[in-house]
Amino acid sequence: MPENFQLPETPIEQFTLANGLRVVLSRDPAVPVVSVVVYYDVGSRNEKEGRTGFAHLFEHMMFQGSENVPKAAHFQYIFNAGGTMNGTTSTERTNYFETLPANQLPLALWLESDRMRSLKVTQENLDNQRQAVQEEKRLRYDNQPYINAFLLINELIFKNPANAHSTIGSMEDLDAATIDDIRGFFRVYYAPNNAVLTVVGDFDSKQARHLIETYFEGIPRQPDPPPVNVSEPPEVGKSQEAYHDKLAPAPAFILGWKIPPRRTPDHYALALAGDLLFAGESSRLYQQLVKGDESVVSIQGEVDDRRGPSALYVFALPKPGEDIPTIREQIFNEIKRLATAGPSDEEMEKLRNTLSNDAVRGRQSTLYRAQRIAEYALYDGDPTLFDHELDYYLKVTADQIKAVTANYLDVDNRVVLDVVPAMLAEASAATTAGSAQSNGESPQPTAPAPQIPAGPKTEPPSASQIQTPLGDSGAPETERPLSEPPAPVEPGSGPVHP
Repeated sequence: MPENFQLPETPIEQFTLANGLRVVLSRDPAVPVVSVVVYYDVGSRNEKEGRTGFAHLFEHMMFQGSENVPKAAHFQYIFNAGGTMNGTTSTERTNYFETLPANQLPLALWLESDRMRSLKVTQENLDNQRQAVQEEKRLRYDNQPYINAFLLINELIFKNPANAHSTIGSMEDLDAATIDDIRGFFRVYYAPNNAVLTVVGDFDSKQARHLIETYFEGIPRQPDPPPVNVSEPPEVGKSQEAYHDKLAPAPAFILGWKIPPRRTPDHYALALAGDLLFAGESSRLYQQLVKGDESVVSIQGEVDDRRGPSALYVFALPKPGEDIPTIREQIFNEIKRLATAGPSDEEMEKLRNTLSNDAVRGRQSTLYRAQRIAEYALYDGDPTLFDHELDYYLKVTADQIKAVTANYLDVDNRVVLDVVPAMLAEASAATTAGSAQSNGESPQPTAPAPQIPAGPKTEPPSASQIQTPLGDSGAPETERPLSEPPAPVEPGSGPVHP
């Protein structure tokens, strides 16, 4: 990669309406499409104890009709106009997005403004969408192996409930929610002064601004939401736990570490350390455990990007019969090796090339640009970071990666979560319960071996082949390729399922 590599400047026009709505326009006439995204500054971090799951519930509620749009008609308008759309929830935000032919920009802006202004928050809509979320929980979480373990890992890493609870929330909390709770939540968090609107693609800037002012400027401003406390002590909540998974076909484990917030020097370096350890088939752990001694079917990881304390995860699915403590020790040893010797020159060159390639490829999508620009505007107040954040990654040195690996990963302050198939757990419990004998009685004959079917001729599916919620990576919110890891943070799948 040339040392003077630089991304082309992205045209950015930004303004704020009188009601506090922040707007960012980025014109690109190369392709006659336009992407419109609205980011609301509300995620699971904003929820109170006993009232979790509201942000994700509203992701669904926002498609239940408004003053001028009947229930579910938002989908019909967009699809009939040749567009695509969805919404997602994370710890940090809830977003809604459409990509349409360029001449349909007025439609997208009208739809988004109508539900911001006049969403139908009724008892009927609350009841049916509460049921929809609970069915999603049963289908996409409770009926999938390993997924609920990913919900648990954050409860073990973090001590602050604002950071620890899952985005989908508690079903009991949703059952207890009243219509007044829901209306209050909408009034506070779905206000123009708590949102960012971004438009990217082929449009006339003057016309776009006129449309935005026409549709959005009359929406009343609301009082600012209460501040969020996401502070954390340095230590993890609990270092060791076992989760009995009734659907898991084989034992697995998840490792978790608490790391600094996004956009800090240590976070940048840790993200690159994660890339070296588990990103792709050329990563250290893949080469050692999957390609090398072939003890693991899948080894994957994720860096959780939050405005507050964040996390780094590693998920391993060993082959049946392999010794799990040995595999875990190999992972810890590889982390220690990176913390001691640091990355090689070749690895640093690979990181820089990959970062630059990903940045260029991502810009080919108007939706990717719109989402990332909105994210920087919402989190950092600076949408131009879209052009400049790459520089922070490229400036990370091998010594910095070595240092943060030693300080944050090569430590005992971590979580080890064993995922135990329920069948194995029950067999172990039965063996323990039946081991005691009364004096004078003849011993029970040895029990038969567990009747476990022979393994398939091909390798068992990796965890990445299990449908999981999408990570909050800033990339386009489409279905995750099978080569990528299951996301430990589960931002909600959106009302339109793949």
